[in-house]
Amino acid sequence: MKVGYARVSSVGQNLESQLVALKEYGCEKIFQEKVSGTSTKGREQLTQCLEFVRESDEFVVTRIDRCSRSVLDLQLIVRELEGKGVTFAATEQSIDTKTPEGKCFLDMLGVFAEFETRLRHERQMEGIKKAKERGVYKGRKQTVDVAKIRELASEGLMKTEIAKRLCVGRATVYRALGE
Repeated sequence: MKVGYARVSSVGQNLESQLVALKEYGCEKIFQEKVSGTSTKGREQLTQCLEFVRESDEFVVTRIDRCSRSVLDLQLIVRELEGKGVTFAATEQSIDTKTPEGKCFLDMLGVFAEFETRLRHERQMEGIKKAKERGVYKGRKQTVDVAKIRELASEGLMKTEIAKRLCVGRATVYRALGE
């Protein structure tokens, strides 16, 4: 059985082209989700897909970055699949773990997917730094009422009680009080 997995990073992105490609490839069941691929944490559909596949099945994605953007995560996923007797294939790349060439190409593309993620993160941090220098980016707006915390502290309330009343962590109370 060919089992597909489709993923995009954000809610605003569309899965349709991946779903069409996976159906055309012959996938009988397709798992799909909208979540970042930089980690396997929080990817419930990927977990369900990996649990679903059985010996002689084929795990199919359109491109390997749809499965993982981390070389380690990709290797762990492929190892788990191989342990179950399941092969890995990508419809838009010459990847099929049934062959030594396919396995080699998979490893190489995994390295490039992770490299691309790191470059994007560096560019983002560089852009934030420049925006801060120009005074455009000031970070997240303050959500805690520091004056209210100080007022409650001056009334003699303990820090834990202040945190409970304002639905914040104790560390937030300590920071607001400068301790």
